[in-house]
Amino acid sequence: MPEDPATEAFTAHRNLLFTVAYEMLGSAADAEDVLQETWLRWVGVDLDEVRDRRAYLVRITTRQALTRLRVLGRRKETYIGSWLPEPLLTAPDVAEDVELADSVSMAVLLVLETLTPTERAVFVLREVFAVDYDEVAAAVDKTPAAVRQIAHRARAHVAARRPRGVVSADATRAALAAFKRAAETGDLQGLLDVLAPDVVLLGDGGGVKQAIARPVVGADKVARLLVGGLRKVIGATSLNSAQVNGFPALVLHIDGQVDTVVAVRVADGRITGLYAVRNPGKLSHMDHETTLSRALPGF
Repeated sequence: MPEDPATEAFTAHRNLLFTVAYEMLGSAADAEDVLQETWLRWVGVDLDEVRDRRAYLVRITTRQALTRLRVLGRRKETYIGSWLPEPLLTAPDVAEDVELADSVSMAVLLVLETLTPTERAVFVLREVFAVDYDEVAAAVDKTPAAVRQIAHRARAHVAARRPRGVVSADATRAALAAFKRAAETGDLQGLLDVLAPDVVLLGDGGGVKQAIARPVVGADKVARLLVGGLRKVIGATSLNSAQVNGFPALVLHIDGQVDTVVAVRVADGRITGLYAVRNPGKLSHMDHETTLSRALPGF
């Protein structure tokens, strides 16, 4: 039995809509909630009045994500410790789309956190998904002229703060392999060799799991903290490679359960940023691959 037109359109664009919501929110759980809200509104739409179903769905998703983003902002004000995006175990094809992988990397998602909600929505729709200005304007309830100004401001803001250049997956993989060897053997010098002098370590336990309360800066401090921390881990542990947010990363398992996801930022062959997510509420998408998409198929 064929699907009804509303379900067929929503299903066809679901991966795109999830990716839009996730890039706006940095939270897979909230992105899923946004998709539920989008669906509830979409089934009430008269499709005969809709010229472009994809654009209409993106518009609903963006508006719901904007509402959720403002709620998240208030929630983050009382968050315990550093807030990091929710890591996703991503399918291999995400890494093949260099621009998509870069846009969902931990480093870039953290830069997007410094934008206002409207700036973030405009930046994501325009710069990541190449949505035209008229459609962006309809999604954020602004004029096209205002959206152009917002896009210019957001673009400059992100360019000034995002990591320089695009790092290949091979370079990240090589740095992670050296990091993994040193961490597993407690090789302090090995860690110092692979960490950049000004490396920054961020940890997110959400007040549920123990994590560093504030950023740790400097190779010596970070290396000693990591070596000391791993020595204290009790139980059967393993440090495994995984594809997280489009890039190679490491996943620490304790007694077979995901305990920590470690994503990295690499420059010139050395690790400049370490992002350790321990909050159990942010690890639910590490047991299955998430398909992300920038595809804008016609419908």
